[in-house]
Amino acid sequence: MAKPDAPAIRIRRYEAGRWSDSPDAVVTEEPLQLLLDGEPLSVVMRTPGQDVELALGLFYAEGIIRALSDVASVRISAEAGESEPGVVLDASIMESNHLDVRLAHAARRKPERSMLASAACGVCGAVMIEDLRRDLSVLDSRGKVDPAMLPALVERMRSGQGVFERTGGLHAAGLFDVGGELICMREDVGRHNAVDKVAGRMLLDGRLPMREAILVVSGRAGYEIVQKSITAGIPVVAAVGAPSSLAVALAREFHQTLVGFLRGTRFNVYSAPERLAG
Repeated sequence: MAKPDAPAIRIRRYEAGRWSDSPDAVVTEEPLQLLLDGEPLSVVMRTPGQDVELALGLFYAEGIIRALSDVASVRISAEAGESEPGVVLDASIMESNHLDVRLAHAARRKPERSMLASAACGVCGAVMIEDLRRDLSVLDSRGKVDPAMLPALVERMRSGQGVFERTGGLHAAGLFDVGGELICMREDVGRHNAVDKVAGRMLLDGRLPMREAILVVSGRAGYEIVQKSITAGIPVVAAVGAPSSLAVALAREFHQTLVGFLRGTRFNVYSAPERLAG
């Protein structure tokens, strides 16, 4: 069985000059060892749950797979309790927090970039975009979006964040159609993990690329969010927080509409504003 997503612990609370003992809920964070064809590939710190979605979304973003048919099987520990149509789950002899993706013969065998890059990696932005240019395609201009609709999407996403309401410790990614209807929402301790889980869900459902969709993310919009969403074909990304300079450069390079500071009734548009009608 999957572990609780917000286990309760006892804490000491200080308020108005008084101490008290009380229960508190904290978000679960554990390492997930990803294997590719039985060989260790990467360790991801994540909130357990939807691990198959997370792995497949990450592998899709990194260009290791381009379709579900590239996956021969997925092996995951039995305690995860995950089962997906179209993916063979082999729960035998797998260790806890391990997931092994076995590729079909025609699939790529290694990622073309390091999967460990982060905001602290020190890679030059120009070099990073040149590297990404080999794999990404410029997004088309279909799917106009009413700008007045965007602020409401944050509240729609937040209303589905059950674990966040109890812990305050999770990021969320919500995928909406251009009419504002929620397609998929995922939470995770890592904002990029939440996006990978959404993309993995869409891959499993046979719905990638999502050429007429809006991705709303809590927190800031770093280059990882933009890169993953462009790979998934998503034309509009809206973040509650600020974008980074590399995220803006990447969105402009590939004609993605990037919205930041989506709060209340206001927001900033950093690229491709023509998609926002009105």
